[in-house]
Amino acid sequence: MAIQNITMPQLGESVTEGTIEKWLVKPGDTVKKYDPLAEVVTDKVNAEIPSSFEGVITELLAEEGQTLPVGAVVCCVEIAGDSELPPPPPPKKSAVSTAILNAGVQKKQEVHPPTTASVVAQKTVRQDKVRYSPAVLRLAQEHDIALDQVTGTGEGGRITRKDLMKLIEAGNIPTSQVETLTTVHTAVEQPTPVAVPTSLENTKPATPAQPLQAGDIEIPVTKVRRAIANNMVRSVHEVPHAWMMMEVDVTDLVAYRDSMKTEFKQREGFNITYFAFFVKAVAQALKEFPMMNSMWAEDKIIQKHDINISIAVATDDALFVPVIKHADEKSIKGIAKEIHELAAKVRAGKLTMDDIKGGTFTVNNTGAFGSVQSMGIINYPQAAILQVESIVKKPVVLPGGMFAARDIVNLCLSLDHRVLDGLVCGKFLNRVKEILENTNKSSTSVY
Repeated sequence: MAIQNITMPQLGESVTEGTIEKWLVKPGDTVKKYDPLAEVVTDKVNAEIPSSFEGVITELLAEEGQTLPVGAVVCCVEIAGDSELPPPPPPKKSAVSTAILNAGVQKKQEVHPPTTASVVAQKTVRQDKVRYSPAVLRLAQEHDIALDQVTGTGEGGRITRKDLMKLIEAGNIPTSQVETLTTVHTAVEQPTPVAVPTSLENTKPATPAQPLQAGDIEIPVTKVRRAIANNMVRSVHEVPHAWMMMEVDVTDLVAYRDSMKTEFKQREGFNITYFAFFVKAVAQALKEFPMMNSMWAEDKIIQKHDINISIAVATDDALFVPVIKHADEKSIKGIAKEIHELAAKVRAGKLTMDDIKGGTFTVNNTGAFGSVQSMGIINYPQAAILQVESIVKKPVVLPGGMFAARDIVNLCLSLDHRVLDGLVCGKFLNRVKEILENTNKSSTSVY
């Protein structure tokens, strides 16, 4: 018999950690390969950890609510037969967690409760070398917790999310000044006092609890809403947003779509929407201006080869961003079908990891709500997001000085100014405008 480790999988691009939401197994359970072991929440998606082996669960190494880095061991499975198994790799330490990385035939080291003397020593060490997980840092910032006054119960005296939750629930929160919390938040290896980086000097303290008045309703923040909030804050803090808007005359496009929508629905079984035309135009323009299909990567800019359009789909309490893969290779009909299918998956709660990964540029249909002008927050780590606003009738001066009512739409582009400049964005947006203004029955096929 041999023991195999199950690790936290990579649940999406740029995802570095996941939180165990709920265990679906317990020690002693028999599992088959690919059976779900636990529900996991990240800042991008809710997913399940599948078993990589067939065997018996021997140990759960993570608690519900605990956040672990990608690659950290979450549980162990005893499998039959070990003659063909590879030799175990040497243990590695993670900078964020002391969990063993890289699955292999390994035995979990016994962890003994720290003695009083060791706890004191660990606190002294932490003053000179501070390392906290992102989940711990977030809770500390939200509740103004002085981490240097907290005794951790994790391995080596590490402070865990569970430690902070116990303090919060008990109302026994060791607080500090904003300057101290900001210093802890930097999580850098240098002796105190720590100089606050310029990028964090203006960081605001956590919002204080608001008193409830008569008639107020307190709505708990769901994990999905919290994940959305964290990703939006990250985008705003890290990405220097710039913005531009362009008016587009889509009178011919509207007439073309309206003339065929009934027949199309009867033949294909789903609607041909205006949004499908916009997504196709953006995909075509991205192929001609590949710099728009790029991402910032600190010491370099990565220009993506595939054109994968992320589209925003909202539910009552959450926003999901599924992806239309290789949109430049699809017809308007093909794009319309994917929009229909992805939206149905979102509302039925059946999105998969493959449905949301790989996006390179986002198009948001804000016009569906009647919006005529908006500034979107970039879908990190992409470099731009295009808001397609509501199509409205406007009086327009035609050549010769005559007025006419035309169908006009605003296209609003938010861009990462580290990657993109006004010149390329202006050319890109103007090309999208040109494609849309020349979409009509005589020159455009939806097939």
